[in-house]
Amino acid sequence: MSNHAPDHPSLPLVKARFPSVPLLTASFRGQVTLVVPASQMHEVLTFLRQDPACDYDFLTDLLGIDYLEYPAPKGLEPGRFAVVYNLAGSRHRRSLLVKVMTSPSMDTSGIDDDPSLHLPTVTDLWPGAEWPEREVFDMFGIRFDGHPDLRRILTWETYPGHPLRKDYPLRGRRERESYRVTHREDA
Repeated sequence: MSNHAPDHPSLPLVKARFPSVPLLTASFRGQVTLVVPASQMHEVLTFLRQDPACDYDFLTDLLGIDYLEYPAPKGLEPGRFAVVYNLAGSRHRRSLLVKVMTSPSMDTSGIDDDPSLHLPTVTDLWPGAEWPEREVFDMFGIRFDGHPDLRRILTWETYPGHPLRKDYPLRGRRERESYRVTHREDA
């Protein structure tokens, strides 16, 4: 993250609307990222969606990242997990990445509900966020408050963890031992 703000038409609008919110920006290969504190995330995303000068009407992707043991960039609070919102505006033909950092307050090796890993849902802004939020919940354990149907989407309900966390064992936690092996000649 740099102190030099990238040239993007939406950044001055966000800074003017939220002058007291600590915002960081970065640019890599022409793609601009806005890092927003979790406490103001929904308000900033609402502004980006509803303000006519921004008008990000399409959420192209929503994903999670685990930064376990990754050094925090200068000026950024260290955060273990990030949720990234890839926004696109069809009217102005712009795109913008919005990143929200969050850190666990308890051991992440299990499936416990960590109160620090809660973010508000954005399904009220982009209904298409429903399944990507479920995937981030399933794979990383980040819960989206207000989500209409927050349950696992790729693993079963009693799965013993969140498999895309970097502290999840590569061989799993013995959950595959009960799988029936099917050989090619039997299929």
